[in-house]
Amino acid sequence: MSVQLLRRKFTVEQYHKMAEFGILREDEQVELIRGEIIEMSPIGTKHAACVNRLVNLLIQRLGKRIILAPQNPVILSDNSEPQPDVTLLQPREDFYENAHPQPNDIFLIIEVADTTVKYDREVKIPLYAEDKITEVWLVDINEQCVEVFSEPTADGYQNVQKFRRGESLAIQAFGDVKISVDEILG
Repeated sequence: MSVQLLRRKFTVEQYHKMAEFGILREDEQVELIRGEIIEMSPIGTKHAACVNRLVNLLIQRLGKRIILAPQNPVILSDNSEPQPDVTLLQPREDFYENAHPQPNDIFLIIEVADTTVKYDREVKIPLYAEDKITEVWLVDINEQCVEVFSEPTADGYQNVQKFRRGESLAIQAFGDVKISVDEILG
């Protein structure tokens, strides 16, 4: 006999109320994925350094053409509010003070992974595809590569490319901007 567990799914609004009322503390590292509150992995030094390199590179190369949002939430749907490592957003005068960014505000999402590669690849990237995020990069610190996902569909990304050290890639929305894998990985 199998036991079926009932799970309580939350909306983004309920998730925000939990933070507002102190059920979730501000210092808790959690994100809302498909209605479930997921504890995020601690950030190690290699992961943090890679995010810092990306922030530095992207600001230098793109400047005021974007708003760069490191480790900030994006609202994908009524039940998902992940916190990607780096998000390139459409510029807005309010810098998203009045609302978190949504899919149509996003040029690119970058996830940096060392301990979370499987989770990012199997859970977060398909979620981004479902919500039509045009381009996602997965920086795999262990494999020393950058996987680029584009052409989103409900079934996932139709185009996946892997770039290794010695190679360069361009951001789809900014084809004039080239970044080498070596610059990203250090």
